[in-house]
Amino acid sequence: MSRPLAPVMSVFRPIWRRNFSASTTKSAINKLCGSAQDAVKEMKGSSTVLVGGFGFSGVPLTLINAVRDRPDVTDLTVVSNNAGMPGVGLGQLLETKQISKMIASFIGENKVFEKMYLSGDLALELTPQGTIAEKCAAAAAGVPAFYTPAAFGTVIQTGELPVRYNKDGTVAEMSKPRETRVFNGKEFLLEESIYGDYALVKVHKADRLGNCQFRKSMNNFNEAMAKNAKVTIVEADHIVEVGEIDAEDVHLQGIYVDAVIQSTEQKQFDKITYAKDSSELIAGGNSEATARRDRIVKRAAKEFKDGMYVNLGIGIPLIAPSYLPEGVEVVLQAENGILGLGGYPKPGQEDPDLINPGKETVTLNPGASVFGSHESFGMIRAGKVDLTMLGALQVSQYGDLANFMLPGKVKGVGGAMDLVANPEKTKVVVTMEHTDKKGNAKILPDCTFPLTGPRCVSTIITDLAVFDVSPTEGLTLIEHAEGVTVEEIRSKTVAPFKVAADLKPMQL
Repeated sequence: MSRPLAPVMSVFRPIWRRNFSASTTKSAINKLCGSAQDAVKEMKGSSTVLVGGFGFSGVPLTLINAVRDRPDVTDLTVVSNNAGMPGVGLGQLLETKQISKMIASFIGENKVFEKMYLSGDLALELTPQGTIAEKCAAAAAGVPAFYTPAAFGTVIQTGELPVRYNKDGTVAEMSKPRETRVFNGKEFLLEESIYGDYALVKVHKADRLGNCQFRKSMNNFNEAMAKNAKVTIVEADHIVEVGEIDAEDVHLQGIYVDAVIQSTEQKQFDKITYAKDSSELIAGGNSEATARRDRIVKRAAKEFKDGMYVNLGIGIPLIAPSYLPEGVEVVLQAENGILGLGGYPKPGQEDPDLINPGKETVTLNPGASVFGSHESFGMIRAGKVDLTMLGALQVSQYGDLANFMLPGKVKGVGGAMDLVANPEKTKVVVTMEHTDKKGNAKILPDCTFPLTGPRCVSTIITDLAVFDVSPTEGLTLIEHAEGVTVEEIRSKTVAPFKVAADLKPMQL
């Protein structure tokens, strides 16, 4: 029995009702739409729009441009990891002021996005990256809310992030505090799912039935968002015949898709990064700064143990695998949906569909697998990742971590709150210089910047020292850099610490 179609669906889903009597002619399901303009012509303003993509990987640029060309579609709440860049992708919809509110994890280098938020022209709900993915995936599964460990003990939980500013810089609206609850002795906060009116997503291949296949890291948020919305519009690199995508290779099933268009916009790169030897990766600034980074990276590599699954933050942590001890094999996990992340490509091998969390071009190692961000953060929160290594602005004596916000600057929370949410199962290692550029200590009794996670760090590696961190006992100095005394370390560390009885030179 056929089901009636809602009026808004008619343009997206031209499905002719099929009578299964042998005496009638069978007609075909066809979700192909002639153009992006046709696909969005019934789109309404004041809607919630889910937009896939991470950086520029998997971004539906053709569909975004079609919405840009509908100036009557305004007052949109857009859910996306970030908002493109000025003049590109969602950055255009910010400039045309078609977006009134963003739900995102990252502002990044988009100065238009930051300025509109701080000047009161745009509302922003900064949300952990994994929480955005799960909010979309949960709604797609009919689950209205869920408890997560990510962001417990932070300003996300307490409702201390401005959502909207007044023109004079005062706060017009604050975020809402989250309900909390204890399960099995661990604290969680309640997050409500996001329900989309429309989803704009990008795929590699699609057929007229709406079956879709992703390529490399382009899945990211696309799959969860596509399954969520009332109306899902897909743009595909290639439109293929039914059956050309093998059944086991259908990553997004046609039941979720309402319209398919041919992508016409050229893919873009965020950061083309080529393979270099380890010394070139570390080099930068003066020789003293290079030596400090070299020391941190080489010591950080000692944290890798054979068989570990490891997630690495951008910067120094990403360089550490270049110094893996001989015979040690680790599998790198990237939160944008990669297990088996490889190194940077050689010139000519760069691929816009394959980037790391820093939006740099990368490769895949043999045996790698790719998946959506909701799957990736599920691995992370469940503690399947053995070790996460990331940078920090500050660390407290009991392992509180602050690494996402400086006073007066807004970049976003990204995925770090999820990465440090299960320190009982995932070891959290911080790599950083011992003091900031002004010489101020970064290891403190209490963090003065907003927390990424409470009592989550187990090891601190700096250019001067290595500390073990206990959430109850505090800091213990276990290694010192060559030529660095305990007295010098104390003079540059505000937090109190004990000295291990077997204090050693830094193991490089």
